[in-house]
Amino acid sequence: MARICGINLPNEKRIEVGLTYIYGIGRKSSAKILNDLNINKNIKVKDLSEADLNKLREKIDKIPTEGDLRRKVSLDIKRLQDVGSYKGYRHKRKLPVRGQRTKTNARTKRGKKVTMGSGRRKETKT
Repeated sequence: MARICGINLPNEKRIEVGLTYIYGIGRKSSAKILNDLNINKNIKVKDLSEADLNKLREKIDKIPTEGDLRRKVSLDIKRLQDVGSYKGYRHKRKLPVRGQRTKTNARTKRGKKVTMGSGRRKETKT
């Protein structure tokens, strides 16, 4: 089992797809890395040689991935909140940040529907 950046890559996947299990590497950057290193992108992870794995590790160490990238993203969001920007405000309120509508949709971000008010009030006897 190949281990890069503290992530176990799945043996049965093609290396191009397997690299996307690392946070910060998508299909496009995965293809670029493999192209730069002259590694066939259709080869399975289990079929990689140790030399290829070492080349991959060295190349990926130069790219911000996993913990470093997560930390950078969270610090960027915290900075926006501290400055008091609109985007920071939206992050703080757990609302969509990039201009999406919220009257309808945005269920993923806002959570389950909650009905406001019960419809009828209870009357109290005095």
